[in-house]
Amino acid sequence: MHRLTRSRRNLMRRGLLRAAACVGLALSILGQASAQTPSQLSDQTRSEIDQAARQVLESTGVPSASVAVVKDGTLVYTHAYGSARFEPATPATPEMRYKIGSISKQFTATAILMLAEQGKLSLDDPVSRFVPDLTRAKEVTIRQLLAHTSGYQDYWPQDYVPPFMLTTITADEILTRWARKPLDFDPGTKWQYSNTNYVIAGVIVEKASGMPLLRFLSSRIFEPLGMQSVVNIDQDHLADTDPTGYMRYALGPLRAAPREGKGWLFAAGELAMPVTDLAKWDIAMMNQRLLKPSSYQEMQRDVLLNNGTATAYGLGITVRNQAGRRVLEHGGEVSGFTAENMVFPEDRAAVIVLTNQDAVNASGQIARKIAPLLFAGNTEVIKEKTERARKILEQLQQGKIDHTLFTDNANSYFDPQALKDFAASLSPLGASQDFQQTTEQLRGGMIHRAYRAKFAEKVLTISTFEMPDGKIEQFLVSVGN
Repeated sequence: MHRLTRSRRNLMRRGLLRAAACVGLALSILGQASAQTPSQLSDQTRSEIDQAARQVLESTGVPSASVAVVKDGTLVYTHAYGSARFEPATPATPEMRYKIGSISKQFTATAILMLAEQGKLSLDDPVSRFVPDLTRAKEVTIRQLLAHTSGYQDYWPQDYVPPFMLTTITADEILTRWARKPLDFDPGTKWQYSNTNYVIAGVIVEKASGMPLLRFLSSRIFEPLGMQSVVNIDQDHLADTDPTGYMRYALGPLRAAPREGKGWLFAAGELAMPVTDLAKWDIAMMNQRLLKPSSYQEMQRDVLLNNGTATAYGLGITVRNQAGRRVLEHGGEVSGFTAENMVFPEDRAAVIVLTNQDAVNASGQIARKIAPLLFAGNTEVIKEKTERARKILEQLQQGKIDHTLFTDNANSYFDPQALKDFAASLSPLGASQDFQQTTEQLRGGMIHRAYRAKFAEKVLTISTFEMPDGKIEQFLVSVGN
């Protein structure tokens, strides 16, 4: 569940933790695919999805990935890749349950919103109404808990399992150690991801509803949506038919990851499920099936700090734009597993990727490669523009450009000094190992496209603007990550 701290950095600073090792066995066994309404995805798109998943697994060495794609509000494709377990050798399948980590927070936030609709609480209630003995509980609101603006310190910022987390703990013990100490900042003045917030929120759900959190989630969310395979890994183990979670020391071999002690994941990262169940959840969000429209608006609204600064976070979910589309996104990590869930509500599309290795962002990388495939009116155009940008970069490494491709403004920018600097700084990088379009959107009457070029020792970001007549108005190169 703690990976959302790093996932948040990915969104705000694009810092990706990557693994360089490759494990051949992880790709030697391919999982079985199952597709629904295959007419909604072309053979080419499905092939490109498969290629994207396999490439990321190969480059990161992550054992397996389970992928689901929703288009037009319907689950159109599921596929699992790689090895769910090495001993005994077991291929991954879409029916297997993976731990989803902090994506679980969306369910806790929804439970709070359901109770608000029932009049049993208000988002602007002080925490003291339900848990009075926490630090500054009269000043912190339930909304601030769900939005990570409370100031309560995160009890699990690490990307591994510290020794103290191997033993059993209760929610109240977590609160005693992390929510009855001074706040990290005044409520509402900063955004800081904190799992502690959701432990408090889980306690509030139980007190306001009069039932255990998981019973509430089961009766109000899982059962109505037909999510029949969800398991509470905070208390129960995955089955022998589910994946093993793996970890690495540096670039060493994959090893079975330790399991957190009971109680540590409560309300913040306690769920495991197959990709098909998470797809049902995403579709229900698109259809606004469980909550009133006003509640979904609350959940998906970008929360502002006291000074009006946007946080790019709603209630249990990241809110952002990608290529001009609204995206509701959250990542997750618990020991041995990472996950990524991207929902495009207006487009009625979603991409879900679950993997069985921690401390590496393969799930996010795969999701970001798949998402553009769902909206490309013509994938050949993307390939053509990407290849053109790659060739321009190669020319700039030699201090040259084809002036016929550029507008007068851009040609003025690429004066002799600029071309000399481009060549001197880019030529030593050699040939790019990977060149991909990352975003596309309209701005200022032009099409803005961004690309990521990976070299042996450096990653570059290329920012381009294209005029309606196809001429390039901008081609900027900077250090990426």
